[in-house]
Amino acid sequence: MLQKNKKMALKNINPTTTNAWQKLTDHFNENKDINIKDLYKNESRQKDFSLEFGDLLVDISKNRITRETISLLVELAKEVDLKDAIEKQFSGEVINVTEGREVLHTALRSNSDEPVLVEGKNIKPQIQSALRKIRSFSNKVISGKWKGYTGKSITDIVNIGIGGSDLGPDMIVESLQFYKNQLTSHFVSNVDGDHVSEIMKKLNPETTLFVIVSKTFTTQETITNAETLKNWFLKSATIFDIPKHFVAVSTNLEAVDSFGIDKANVFPMWNWVGGRFSLWSAVGLSISLSVGFENYRALLDGAEEMDLHYRNTDFNENIPVILALLSIWYNNFYEAETEAVLPYSQYLKKLPDYLQQAIMESNGKGVDRNGDKIEYQTGTIVWGSTGTNMQHAFMQLVHQGTKLIPADFIGYKESLYGLSDHHKKLMANYYGQMDALAFGKSKEEVHLELKFSGDTDKIASLLPFKVFEGNRPSNAILFDKLTPRSLGKLVAMYEHKIYTQGILWNIYSYDQFGVELGKELAKKLLKAQ
Repeated sequence: MLQKNKKMALKNINPTTTNAWQKLTDHFNENKDINIKDLYKNESRQKDFSLEFGDLLVDISKNRITRETISLLVELAKEVDLKDAIEKQFSGEVINVTEGREVLHTALRSNSDEPVLVEGKNIKPQIQSALRKIRSFSNKVISGKWKGYTGKSITDIVNIGIGGSDLGPDMIVESLQFYKNQLTSHFVSNVDGDHVSEIMKKLNPETTLFVIVSKTFTTQETITNAETLKNWFLKSATIFDIPKHFVAVSTNLEAVDSFGIDKANVFPMWNWVGGRFSLWSAVGLSISLSVGFENYRALLDGAEEMDLHYRNTDFNENIPVILALLSIWYNNFYEAETEAVLPYSQYLKKLPDYLQQAIMESNGKGVDRNGDKIEYQTGTIVWGSTGTNMQHAFMQLVHQGTKLIPADFIGYKESLYGLSDHHKKLMANYYGQMDALAFGKSKEEVHLELKFSGDTDKIASLLPFKVFEGNRPSNAILFDKLTPRSLGKLVAMYEHKIYTQGILWNIYSYDQFGVELGKELAKKLLKAQ
């Protein structure tokens, strides 16, 4: 496979052998003790280290970086020929070399007429055909024209999938609850029978539509859950009623037909879309059903905006590239192993889970593109939760622990329901946390605080515990408002950050062989029972 696609492979450059890496090493050794508070003595610091793109502002000023740091990191991106890698992805070359696949989730949201060829054929027409089918089907179900077996309209949607076939749609539907219609969405993923049993308790078979998402229609967890739900459904209906209540997103038409699903109700999946990047395809059918096709289209359009920015903007102003370079800076030079994603919107509570899969399944690799063992650190550990909840939980460790944890703070200038008092408090915490991380609280400040509070006798005993060292990095990612379009832009931003990191680390981001061994052993153990 590798040999077959050699001419289309990404360049194989060990980043640690580049001139830029050596310069970065020297620069780090000279500046590793730099302090963010000192950097902020420059009054234009925030303005100089902010990037704007439409309704998005990214402030990277609270990082342990100077202009020279950014310049050298950009030099590294150029030296490993990131621009060539970006073009290869967008133009449809086989960059998932180990699996012999193109990687074209970007084509799914493209409004351009520019052809994208896979095996000599333009894939744009089939993408548009699938979108028309999603729109037509969604409109029928949402309007009530699509009837169940007793003539009642659909009230509940159950998405049955796992991994990218679950995490993506589930995260988006949760994030866009403000925009949802009258349909109630449920997501079944885990093969744990208690999980599906709890979902069944909430359903009426007469008014439930099941969306089975499995490319091969053989995924153990998905098919087990689908069969259980079908058997539950058949307790009150017949096999002839299945076409009115079950649809599939799959390529295995034979297996879908055997299940009882009408071939007209099968939505396509393509080999050139990886599971964790598939919500933009028909895997997003549950999104379209939950919030309406127009909102789903806006989600795609927002992602395309970020695609164009990523593809066409110089690296020193390119938001996904800069975020990836900062991650390299902390992971490979400061030896920070984790990154926190901290959305200040309860709607985004599932975003950290989604990004865990997207990032850690993509870049959790220990061999380079040549198949050799890597001697430097690659994929970062990603975790997080929503503000302000997490301020009362793990932020203690981020502020005063022994680990350096760079953090992304995601916020919105406007709330959706307009409770201004709530939003002012939310955003005061958003900015306050970043300031506290960056600037901390000195011994002198704590001393004065204790003195003025009347705790003079406790100064000696309490002072060391109340000092905040500060100098802890963060990025402020600020949108005007949480809309389908801005959400699409946000998710695509992280997708492109992932790919950029993979190129810099000289790994293949789009395979995931690491998920297979445990599944193989589970099958053997199952047969042995």
